[in-house]
Formats: sequence, structure tokens, C-alpha cells
Amino acid sequence: MSISDLLQMLRRRIVTAIVAFAVVFVAGAAYTFLAPAKYTATSEVLASYNVSVADATQNSSAMNSGAAYLSTQIQTYPQLAKTEAVLEPVISELGLNLTADDLANMVTVSNPTNTFMVDISVESKDAQQSSDIANAVAKSLSDYVTSSASASDTAPQKQKSPVQLAVVNKASVPSQPSSPNIPLYMLVAIVLGVVAGIGAALLKDMLNTKVDSSDDVRSITHASSLGTIAQNSSLDESRPVIVAQPAGREAEEFRRIRTNLSFLTTDENEHGRLIVITSTDPSEGKTTISSNIAVALAEEGKRVLLIDADLRHPSVAHKLGIEGHVGLSHVLSGQATPKDVVQKYWKQNLHILPAGKRPANASILLNSHLMTELVNQALTQYDYVLIDTAPLSVSNDATVFGRMAGGLVLVTGKGVVEKKELQNTMQSLKTAEVPILGFVFNFADPKKTHSKNYYYYYYEDDKKGHGRKKRKR
Repeated sequence: MSISDLLQMLRRRIVTAIVAFAVVFVAGAAYTFLAPAKYTATSEVLASYNVSVADATQNSSAMNSGAAYLSTQIQTYPQLAKTEAVLEPVISELGLNLTADDLANMVTVSNPTNTFMVDISVESKDAQQSSDIANAVAKSLSDYVTSSASASDTAPQKQKSPVQLAVVNKASVPSQPSSPNIPLYMLVAIVLGVVAGIGAALLKDMLNTKVDSSDDVRSITHASSLGTIAQNSSLDESRPVIVAQPAGREAEEFRRIRTNLSFLTTDENEHGRLIVITSTDPSEGKTTISSNIAVALAEEGKRVLLIDADLRHPSVAHKLGIEGHVGLSHVLSGQATPKDVVQKYWKQNLHILPAGKRPANASILLNSHLMTELVNQALTQYDYVLIDTAPLSVSNDATVFGRMAGGLVLVTGKGVVEKKELQNTMQSLKTAEVPILGFVFNFADPKKTHSKNYYYYYYEDDKKGHGRKKRKR
């Protein structure tokens, strides 16, 4: 995935990313500000090698040099400082209500590299206590190492250790808490929030197999968007929105599609332009889109013929509320002429050719020479001939008509078609050398489409019943 793909994905899933970021960031902030403050105090001791004592305790074996011996011994002191032998005297001295294990969890001991220093840090909720314990542990460790016994069966008496520990830096009472580190914790919360946001967006994008935005369609088809139609109950009515609500937002979007269609490169006959409209799956709203586009073109004064060529599932007549029992299937079977079945709708320049009854041999009729002649004849009489044809997952009729038109317009419904299905559609059309001239994204989120900055006009009747023209941004 390229950076560009990632940015497009984040734009599609911006809400998911923001929610995930907010949850992680708030959780991190809550932990930062609600966690109890802890204070850390540090004392330092210096280890040295007592040469005189070493000489008195040497046996016949040759000892390593003092520095080498000290380097070996000092590596054990961080672990030694957290043993009961060192911590029990501290508990007794300070009267702590702790076990040796509890106190060991509060103590951190380290030996800085290439030094003979031992740093003893104690973290506690009480600043004074952290200082007292750090100094007490340093003293107890020094006493234990300095007075350690070197006993054997033949020499059980105690002897002084050749290593001496001296406290060189006492722990002072810390004035500021060491934990939580607010700047660091908040930075970590931001970083984790960003990672969680991106991860959640990626996961949702991977799990969502259906087309969810026009960006999905564009990335799969590599075609241009002609327009985006939002989900709206007005589109379910029997009248196109330009007829029912000519000043509405949806009507303006169909006018936008009308304008974009005028720029499509298609094979034009002598007079008219053929536009084939289809979809990948049923229920993506292609008939609604076809009907409204036809009305939008007629509104501009163009002579328009809308043909319902979906003989398997006729729907144009029902959508427009007109008679649909007789239509294209009767013309192709020789039972009627186009003049007998073409109906005028809304305006004198808008004609509808319904599908008619469902024939048993729909593919044969639609691929017949008579169908080609009908389309060619219509193109000499109309400025636009629109063909609403069956979905590509049902038949290849759209491919046949697409060859005649030099391409087709694809309607894609949000949350209806699978991305894999759309990819298969794209591959099939590519194999058939039928380009997608543009697509219309249907059932879009109204909130997203209505947030665009464009002007639209509408009429609102005032209390007196007078029309009043307004403009809203």
C-alpha cells in the first residue's frame, strides 16, 4: 500500500480513526493524571580495593590484580543490595511495615559502565521516605560488604573484606515527582493514539468487503465520477426529483450529472448520442438514476428517449407510474411498432419506451438486428437515447449496448456491491474492450454529500403563500 492509498483509506475511515485515537488518548491522559505521584531518590556509593587487607589474606595462589578483582565483585552488588541480608536491617532501622520482597520492588540498583560506582534508587509515594530508604540501603550495603566474612572449616573467624564501600552522595528529598512523567506520558498517548487510529481504520477497511465510497469505485474502475446521489426518500417516489422537487438538492445533483455527461467521449451518430446505463448487481438504483437523468436532459430542452432494455426485470414503467404492459419486447418480436408503444412523459420532448412483457428469449431479442436498427433510427430522431439495461451480473446485454455506444455509465450503490464483484465487472468490461465512461455513486451518506460547499436554490412558501427565492451555501 502506497502513502497515497493510505491517505485515501484514512479519508474514507476518518471517523473510525478519530474515535480510536480519542479512546486511546483519553485512556492515556486518564492514567497520567489519575495515577498516584511517586518520588525517586538516589544515593551513590564508591567501591575501593584495600591493598593492605588483601596482602594479609592472600594464600599460596596468585590473586588477580586489585582492579580486576574489584571489577568482578562490583557486578554482584546490584543483586546483593536487594537481598534480605541487606534489606532487613533497613526495615528494622526505619520501622517499615514492609517485607524484604516489598522493599526490593521499590529499590533499583545499578553499576554505571566502566565505573566503581553503585547507584541506589528508591521509588516511593512519600518523598521523605524514598530519601530515607535510599540512604539506609546504601549504608546497609556498605556495612555488609565491608564486614563480610570469609570463613572456612579451618578459618571460621570473621575477616574484613578487601573491598570497601563508602557513601559518596547521599540521597536528598526529591521536590518533584518522578512519576508520572506528564510530558512523556502524553507524548506516548498521542503516538499510541495515532497508531491505534491508523490500525483501526486499516482493520475496518479490510473487513468491509462492500463498496463504501466513491473513492472505492474510482480506485477499482479508474473512471471519473459523474456525480454522487445521497440516500433520500424522495428518490423512492413515482416521480423523478426534478419533476417533484425541481429546486431540491438532489435535483441539482442530477443537473450536475447532466452537465458531466455532455463531456463524455462517445461514438455519436449523425444526430443523437447513445448513453448506456447499467450496474454490477440488482438493487443499485440504476433505473432511478436513468429516469432522473432522462428528465434532467429533457428539462434542458433536449429530445430524449429512455429505453427500458432490462427485459428480465422491467422497472422503468413502474418507476415513472406509466403503462408498461406493452413495449420493447413487442417491437422486437414484431407484434408492434415503436410508434405504437413509445409514450410521452412530463414534456413533449421526453419519450419513454417501456420494456413490455417479459420474453423467454430476452438475449436473442436484444442482440437482434432489429434492436440495432431501432437504436440507430432513434439516434436520428433524438438528441439523447438512454438505455437502461440489465445488471452485468445478470447478463452481458450492457456489454453489447456498450459496444454500440463506445462505453457505458456504471451505477454503483453504497453497501450493495462487493468490491470483488466490482473488480470482476471491471475485468470483464476490459476484456470486452468496453470502457466505463463514468460512474454515478448512489445511496451515499447524506451528511457527507450535503456538507459540500456548493450553492443550490430552493423555494419556500411564506405564511402568506408567496414564493420566495433563497440561496443557501
